Amino acid sequence: MNPAPSQRVLAEAAEWFALLRAGEASEADVRRWRHWLEASLEHHRGWQMVERVEQQFSMASGDDPDQAEATLARTRQRRLDRRGMIKGMALLFGVGGLGWAGWGASPLPTVVAAWGASHRTGTGEIRELALPDGSRLWLNTNTAINTDFDGESRRIDLITGEILLATARDDRPLTVSTAQGQVRPLGTRFTVRSEDDTTLVAVYQGEVAVTNGGESTRIVPTGQQTRFSRAALQPLSGADPAREAWHRGVLVADDIRLADLIAELGRYQHGYINVAPEVAGLRVFGGYSLTRPAHTLSLLEKVLPIQVSQPLPWWTEIRPAGARAEKKEN
Repeated sequence: MNPAPSQRVLAEAAEWFALLRAGEASEADVRRWRHWLEASLEHHRGWQMVERVEQQFSMASGDDPDQAEATLARTRQRRLDRRGMIKGMALLFGVGGLGWAGWGASPLPTVVAAWGASHRTGTGEIRELALPDGSRLWLNTNTAINTDFDGESRRIDLITGEILLATARDDRPLTVSTAQGQVRPLGTRFTVRSEDDTTLVAVYQGEVAVTNGGESTRIVPTGQQTRFSRAALQPLSGADPAREAWHRGVLVADDIRLADLIAELGRYQHGYINVAPEVAGLRVFGGYSLTRPAHTLSLLEKVLPIQVSQPLPWWTEIRPAGARAEKKEN
């Protein structure tokens, strides 16, 4: 498996993409870009990632199925009608099939499944629901669930994203299902988060029984959490009480790395946030808005030695204060 491109290479790829995307690149710029692209496989991988982010941002209207379908149609048309695109975009998508090479790596099947969910949220949206049994449920950003409550049982299927559930008293068994297994609360308040090939469960009150696809079961008590895949259950660890603050739209930072804060904040806005390694380890304290990521970035820029720029609508750069983007002459 090829290693991920470095933050530096991603920043360079975004700068080149912004220049070419604007359609204002000179012939000399195009030659330099080609030089840069062919200089290493890492540059190719960085370029593919930037393109993939752009494509997924174009699909960001997928929060609305009808709008997403229209976006897909426009995208297909752009692929067929190269001559209708500006010179820069023709160059971007015309090099060795790079433009769409990474599309298979996108979470499109999950997105499509989420469109048909009984309850869902878009990027940056947090929603509270009152369930038929009196339980309260919060959906985090980009979350989709199906619910099935009948006379004998209560079932919540987490398709994608994260939920916080405060259960009500009810004799019917309640099950939260993910792709990796099931969570059965025993009178409790807990979160369930879908993370690629694993599920993270954190318990803040009561306890839950977690069963993975291999039928292994573990009880998770108050103040503990576990992560599990279909094949394995990880050992218990302490659950951070501040983690559930997301249901109030707040990200609580208690001496965490800037890169870790940005990784979480990035879930609440479309596009990608690239953090330079020179500032990735800065320590962050305080409470920050999750539902207003632009405001949070502006606040971080005031309290930390960083500068925030946005060369593209869907690409944000965080660099050391005073740093400037350099045009590559390779």
